[in-house]
Amino acid sequence: MTHLEPHDVSGDRMNWLRAGVLGANDGIVSTASLVVGVAGATTDRAQILVAGLAGLFAGAMSMASGEYVSVSSQRDAERALIAQEKRELRDMPDEELKELAGIYEGKGLDADTAREVAEQLTEHDALAAHADAELNLDPDALTNPWGAAIASFVSFTVGALLPLIAIATTPPSLRVPITVLTAIVALALTGYVSAKLSNAPKQRAIMRNVVGGLIAMGVTYAIGSLVGQSIG
Repeated sequence: MTHLEPHDVSGDRMNWLRAGVLGANDGIVSTASLVVGVAGATTDRAQILVAGLAGLFAGAMSMASGEYVSVSSQRDAERALIAQEKRELRDMPDEELKELAGIYEGKGLDADTAREVAEQLTEHDALAAHADAELNLDPDALTNPWGAAIASFVSFTVGALLPLIAIATTPPSLRVPITVLTAIVALALTGYVSAKLSNAPKQRAIMRNVVGGLIAMGVTYAIGSLVGQSIG
């Protein structure tokens, strides 16, 4: 039986943190772009708020359902890998023991020590030992789609509220610049947090977030202005 190569599967905690950061970032960009675009077409506060609230709830539900489907698929894959490992341990325990010893030998242990470690771990909990060494999985802590969905929904809503509040509480002449400034600050923060979580360069992540948000807001504002002029 062909054995799958080890996989790097993130833990449940990192999964919902990732969903939370992505949700907040998407909430900021999409809602800020939407309300800025509508503000380019009209100065009517009610119309801007209706569009912003509709975008907030539609986006939050879309993000949550997308995360649920995505993480559910990941969880199904993890369960399939665990089930395969169970079959291999049942059908060819000697080969699995040799494989586990080989993994530890490859990490720097001498052959005798690696064999002893593999035997002791197998005796204690064979499935947990193999799942950890080969798949980087904990059979008792698989990814949770509900956690990711809820984190995404909440974070998108929080992120979307920032530009929505900004554009709703400022006078017409300052709505667009204040909303853009609020979005820039929020995007810089989510860029910093995402870089912190992944140990990536922070300046690059912040610039990527801010520039992407500015382009999105600029395009939607231009479209809104053109539409507003054409129907005005």
